[in-house]
Amino acid sequence: MNLPNKLTLTRILLVPVFMIFASLTGLSGIADGSFQPTYYLIAGIVFAAASFTDFLDGHLARKWNMVTDFGKFADPLADKLLTTVAFIYMMRDGVCSPVVLCIILAREFAVSGLRMVAAGAKDGKVIAANMWGKVKTVLQMLTILFYFFAAALAGPTDVMAVSLISSALCWLVALATVFSGGIYLWQNRACFMQAK
Repeated sequence: MNLPNKLTLTRILLVPVFMIFASLTGLSGIADGSFQPTYYLIAGIVFAAASFTDFLDGHLARKWNMVTDFGKFADPLADKLLTTVAFIYMMRDGVCSPVVLCIILAREFAVSGLRMVAAGAKDGKVIAANMWGKVKTVLQMLTILFYFFAAALAGPTDVMAVSLISSALCWLVALATVFSGGIYLWQNRACFMQAK
């Protein structure tokens, strides 16, 4: 297994680590004084490290000509796992609307379904993420990073502002998700046309 693929697997392994610290966070603790900004900070650092591997594995794979079918499949999967888990915790905190999460999940299921159809075709095509999918992923990651780091650094009186800004960013993510998903499905519509 080459280094870019190892970095992708590392990102997947960091997901449960992120979950451990994210599960210890909660804006509800502000009311009773049990709010722990340290856990937000640690969760943010773990998420940032995992996000950096997303940039690094793609960069190295292209630079060293190590793009593989495994990487085309596992890289987007790792991104989906990491970002979806984070948005679930943001929804728990009342920052991410359930509608936004449903839009994100619907897009990911649709794209994954398309990839399965393409992989099951006669030529066994593996569809990589396009530019708009990457833009969507970067926007998702920046929104999540803003929320966890801002919540860690904000005082009790600033948390409401952090929540409002993060909520607005989540809706922006939803728009980017719909746009990128629509383009992805349209560009690869031939897969559905050829499916039996």
